[in-house]
Amino acid sequence: MFRPTVLAFLMLLSAHLQAADDLLVADVTRDMTFTETYLQLPVKHGADKRLLRIRIDDELVREFVIEYAETEPDYWVWLDVSPFKGKTATLTLAGVRGGQAKALNTVFQSDELKDAKGFYKERLRPQFHFTSRRGWNNDSNGLVYYAGEYHLFYQHNPFGWAWGNMTWGHAVSRDMIHWQELDDAIHPDALGTVFSGSAVVDKKNTTGFKTGSEDPIVCIYTSAGGTNPWSRDAGNKFTQSLAYSNDRGRTWTLYADNPVLAHVRGSNRDPKVIWHEPTQQWCIVLYLDEKEMGFYTSKDLKTWTETSRLKCFHECPELFELPVAGDSAQTKWVLYGASGEYMIGDFDGKAFTPETEAIGFHHGDCFYASQTFNNMPDERRVQIAWGQVPTPGMPFNQMMLCPVELTLHTTPDGLRMQAFPIKEVRDLRGNRTLIRNRVVKAGNNPLKALRGDCFDINAIIEVGESDFGLRLRGHELIYHVDKQTLTFGKRSVQVKPREGRIRLRLLVDRTSIEIFANQGEVYMPMRCVPNEADTREIAFFSEGPVTVQRLAVFELNSIWP
Repeated sequence: MFRPTVLAFLMLLSAHLQAADDLLVADVTRDMTFTETYLQLPVKHGADKRLLRIRIDDELVREFVIEYAETEPDYWVWLDVSPFKGKTATLTLAGVRGGQAKALNTVFQSDELKDAKGFYKERLRPQFHFTSRRGWNNDSNGLVYYAGEYHLFYQHNPFGWAWGNMTWGHAVSRDMIHWQELDDAIHPDALGTVFSGSAVVDKKNTTGFKTGSEDPIVCIYTSAGGTNPWSRDAGNKFTQSLAYSNDRGRTWTLYADNPVLAHVRGSNRDPKVIWHEPTQQWCIVLYLDEKEMGFYTSKDLKTWTETSRLKCFHECPELFELPVAGDSAQTKWVLYGASGEYMIGDFDGKAFTPETEAIGFHHGDCFYASQTFNNMPDERRVQIAWGQVPTPGMPFNQMMLCPVELTLHTTPDGLRMQAFPIKEVRDLRGNRTLIRNRVVKAGNNPLKALRGDCFDINAIIEVGESDFGLRLRGHELIYHVDKQTLTFGKRSVQVKPREGRIRLRLLVDRTSIEIFANQGEVYMPMRCVPNEADTREIAFFSEGPVTVQRLAVFELNSIWP
């Protein structure tokens, strides 16, 4: 029998050896033959970020960083491995502590997504704005219509809550409101992670990509060289690449001769491509760095010629033509950047000539990096922006703002672009509360019976002497009569009465409120993440008698199954 002192010494020694073993860091590998659709991976918020590489026949096919759960995961993410079915892969997880040498044993395959019954049911899940099932999203990319479907691509981190692993997520819709998320379309490779870009329908088959009865959908995007180890090892810089689909966007092929536009300078990125009918060619506006855009032309989307440059905005350019006040005989071109600031001018297929200074587009706190749809089936110009709204504690993060129709109008300040929710939003409406021609006095709340998360509120209010507003789940929107300003939180904007009244349209979701005044003259998208004390209250209030000509509050149904 050991003496107590010897036993204590041995126990202490064992503990030290275990601690030393835990400090040892090494790569862990596991061979796996892919027989099912998805590889399921555990994620833990705040865990060490580790690089996971997948090789097949000694060739690297996927690489990403993941907060890999060595204990009970917060949620599961997945990788579609169906392109590699029947092949044996080697998974390598870098930097694993010695005590977790069996970390990869928790990875498994399945044809169904784990925890799918809980998708879209989380406490902070927006109910009528697009969000990814899992992971981070930012910029809208590749907005395009084809064969009855609207395609939304977006910057996606499929493997974590924070920005990273930039991949093109993909969703489709019949109405730009109800979205079906598909598997990711374009993955990082040796050229880099996949930064922003756009998509077109190549109706004339200028690329020669067409192989069947469908027109090719072609995505042009930034290969962000140097943003992942794979591309850093290859010494690649930021360039522009193509991917295409001949089956309505269900599968994607990378162009064999990528990149199609070589590095220009800095972190040149975010190509927006359009077809310019007068010159019968493709045109790109590309962010070059230092608030400069470059313009390029091509006959086939593969070979590009620079035609001009313009100092203007920072990243994520957009370029399109709009009729003035709906008159198709009188049009102007609009160029804008990620913040939404825009210029009005002319575009001849080679250069944009501005006729205005930069004009602010929105007055909110969560709008960024928007894009409009190419190849629309009607004359509308519809925009979707990234909604910068964090959702702490959720397995998803950020959102898309509501699709809005852009129009151009003559105002006392000159031509101005306006935004208003697309008409399809009305299809979500449920129960209605209607108030007409009522004088509301201080202390009265004609909406006191209402509680909920999601509303479409339409109001026409006569502007008298008293301030008034709406209380939305603890947050107040106030119209200050003396200043003629509309204030929500820390943001204020001037809204002048029209014929003695103002019109308001509010789209209220769980984590955002989008405010439109005077039919789109003012656009104010605001983040509004509820706290645990949220009462879901909706109220109209005033400091004195206020005449409500019309106040219609529609409860909105969820877009999710």
